[in-house]
Parts: sequence; structure tokens; C-alpha cells
Amino acid sequence: MNIFVYNVGNSVCNSPMRAAYYTQHGGPERLKVGDWPGDPLEHDGHVLVRVRAVALNGFDPMMLAGSTGLRVPMPMVPCGDFAGEVLTVPDHAHDKWQPGDRVCGYPMLPDLGMLGEVTPGAAREVLSVPAESLIAVPDNVTFAQAAALPVAYGTALRMMYTRGAVKAGERVLILGATGGVGVACVQLAKARGASVVACGRGPRSRRLLDIGADEIIDTAEHDVYLAVRERFGKPDYAGKGDGGFDVVVNYIGGDTWTAGLKLVRQGGRVLVCGATAGHDPQTDLRYVWSFEQNIVGSNGWTMDDQRELLAMTAEGVLAPVFDEPRPIDDIAEVMSDLIERRIFGKAVLTL
Repeated sequence: MNIFVYNVGNSVCNSPMRAAYYTQHGGPERLKVGDWPGDPLEHDGHVLVRVRAVALNGFDPMMLAGSTGLRVPMPMVPCGDFAGEVLTVPDHAHDKWQPGDRVCGYPMLPDLGMLGEVTPGAAREVLSVPAESLIAVPDNVTFAQAAALPVAYGTALRMMYTRGAVKAGERVLILGATGGVGVACVQLAKARGASVVACGRGPRSRRLLDIGADEIIDTAEHDVYLAVRERFGKPDYAGKGDGGFDVVVNYIGGDTWTAGLKLVRQGGRVLVCGATAGHDPQTDLRYVWSFEQNIVGSNGWTMDDQRELLAMTAEGVLAPVFDEPRPIDDIAEVMSDLIERRIFGKAVLTL
């Protein structure tokens, strides 16, 4: 057992650090919660943060399974998203942070890489973070809300606003809308004044109406292409008619790719930030040139994007979606729910 040592006020705390971790690849059964068995994970010159909430993302099950091809240091802690309170501050960072400050983190750490991917993540009581990787959390934003924002909502904001330029009055189709990024896309498109049609599978899809979708398509019951053609008509050349969509959000790829192209209006755009069902789909270039479509890629997000999301949350413009936060001891069960797609929006855990 390693003893984690840190200053709290004028005293020194010497205690084991609790963490969620795994020492072998596999499924959720490999996750353990207990005293951290690895190195203390302190880094000279870093701020120490008492973690209060973390969130799981789609990459966490992949890292656990060892399916990404990335080298995973063992023992490994999951979770890149976190929020908490500053414990200690190095001398060079006193102009930025003070003990007790409420913060969340930008998970891509300088020189260390992505938390929860190539460096141990945030699902632990105390986290050592570069001062420049922290962002202030407004007083009226909860730790759970702040932890829900970075990866999913940050990715969605850059794709929908910065790259995709979604605007009021546009008709937007969102595929795979019940996951973390999809839910965020629905909310952000609606916040811009767009008309939103959201696609999801099974009873969970009805919840999309509660967060801003104007219509839903349950993909367990309907073929998306046929359902859209029936409800909205066929896109016409030269912008004639009212069929199709100004924007199709498709980070699924696979068999949905060509069907998605067929639903885009003249001059419309397809927004892409991933390919969960396959990155090498068949395509039909005739739709791309005939309808002068724009295929817009988006990768990640910035710290300014994350600050914008926090401000939107503080102002009541955005309410990050997650079920009741669960204690970190339940992480294996929550990870299983994420893998089986039983999570709507984000999966948040508290420490």
C-alpha cells in the first residue's frame, strides 16, 4: 500500500488514496475500488485536486478492454472528465489558484497525454494536475455538471458550433442521439434555434423529446432513411422543395453513411467527429457532387470551448444530462451499463 502525502492548510495528511483501477484488460469485472496500489502519482509543480465527481466516456470501456492499440500503463485509473476542489498549489501558480477553488480539468495534459487513456485517469480521491490544465467552475454549477461537460459536450460544441455553424431555422438530423455526444448535439442544436430530429434505439429515444428534440425516430422500429423520406420528403436539386436536412450529424459511419448522404439538402453539410460503427464505409459520391454537399470533420475541443459550456450551464442555457450520480464503488456496474447502452447522456460518479 502506498501512502499519499499532501498538505491541507498547515497540516499534512498521510493516508491511502482510494481509487478505481484495473491491473488487467478485460470487462467491468476487472475494475476494483480500494487503496491505490501504484505510485502516489504526484508531479512536482502540479496542483493537487480533491476529486468530487468524474464521468465515464465511450473510450473508457475500450481502454479497459485493451482494444485501442494504445499502450496502457498498469495499474490504470479510468475517467478523463473530473471536477473538484484545489488542495495545494505550487509557488509558481498562486496567482492562478488557491486552496478551496472549485475547478474542472481539460483532460489532455501537457507532456502526459489524455487522462484515462495513456496516463492514469481521474477516478481517484486526489489528482495531480498542471495548473494550466484547470478551469474555474462557477459557484452555481455543481461538480457533477462540470464533470459531465468536457469530452462529450466539448466534442459536440466544436462540431455543432465551431465547425458545423448550426444556426436558427435549420433542420438538423442527429444519428445515435441517446449517447453522451448525441444528447449534447440535440441540446446545442436546439439552443441555436434549429429544428431537431433525433434518432435513437428503443424506449430511451423518447427521452430525447424532453431535452429539445422536435421529433424522434426510433431505429428499433423504423429505417431512418425511409422514415425521413416519408415525413420530410426527398431532397431536390437546386434547393427546390422542402425535403431533407440542412445538417446531418453522423459520427456512426458504417452502414449509415450513404443513407445519411441521401438525406442532405442542396448545399447542406454532414458533420463527423467519429465512426463508432466503422470508419471505412461504402459511399456514393454522386450525392456529394450533385447536391454540392459539405462534409465537415471535427476533432476534440479546446479549453475555451469548455469555458463556454460552463458559462452556458451557469446561465441556465444548458443543463448537462445524466442520471442520478452513482458512488465510485458502483463503477463496474455503471461501466457495464455504458457498454450495454443503458446510459442516457452521461454517466457520472462521485467520490
